[in-house]
Amino acid sequence: MLVAILVFNKQYLYIFPIGLVGCMLAGMINGFGSLLYYLALQRLDASLGQLLYSLYPFFVAVWLMLDHQMPSRLTFFRITLATIAVILLTTVPGKSVDLKGVLMMIGAAILYAMHLPINQRVLYEVPAPTVALYTLLAMSAVVVPAYFLLDRAWPAGNAPWLPVIGLTFVTLFSRIALFQGVKKIGGMQTALLGLAELLIAILFSRLLLGENLSLSQWLGAIGLGFSLTLVMFEKHKIPPQGGKTGWLSWIRPPALPKDIFGPYE
Repeated sequence: MLVAILVFNKQYLYIFPIGLVGCMLAGMINGFGSLLYYLALQRLDASLGQLLYSLYPFFVAVWLMLDHQMPSRLTFFRITLATIAVILLTTVPGKSVDLKGVLMMIGAAILYAMHLPINQRVLYEVPAPTVALYTLLAMSAVVVPAYFLLDRAWPAGNAPWLPVIGLTFVTLFSRIALFQGVKKIGGMQTALLGLAELLIAILFSRLLLGENLSLSQWLGAIGLGFSLTLVMFEKHKIPPQGGKTGWLSWIRPPALPKDIFGPYE
């Protein structure tokens, strides 16, 4: 992505200094969250892991509250519904729950949720590709050293490189789309709509991995899915500019020429 921008769209390299700090902070937070996510998948079924990770929109609501952007009453109801769903999802008759895996996956969801409001602040003034570039670079600064520290082999002869490369490109384009969504409709609604990935994870974990959910887990999945459908009744509005109070109020740009990004913004 960096090479493509250097060759074709150098204007996407510009970002105000505090915005760069915000992107680097968001990327590092997301990087540590990614490490927790994949470590948790070693302990949990993919379907259960994705269901737990799908709690991140509700953690987004918490971070937005700390940034003085109050979610609606409906969002609070959905948080309660999701909590009950998690209890059902992690209760498997005749099988002990890997508490460490569950905690790591919830930790990954919390960190992923934290990076969205940070990037939202930057996106008030900066195009989505610019935010995606610097955020992904910061993520790489976390996960690449982790590979060398944890794997201790280069190159790893038994690593499935084709799926890893495929996942890299999927992550790249999905993040650009994600930040474009955050820029247009805000972090809360983007995160809530992102729960649609839950259905895809359950479907392919069943088709490709042969995983099955118990009755109580299906009830939890239905409850979580119901909270997703309630998004159509949400009326959450984001402020046109970043607020002057809240834990992210320090991410504010200097006075910028309105046409600095030209038609690309």
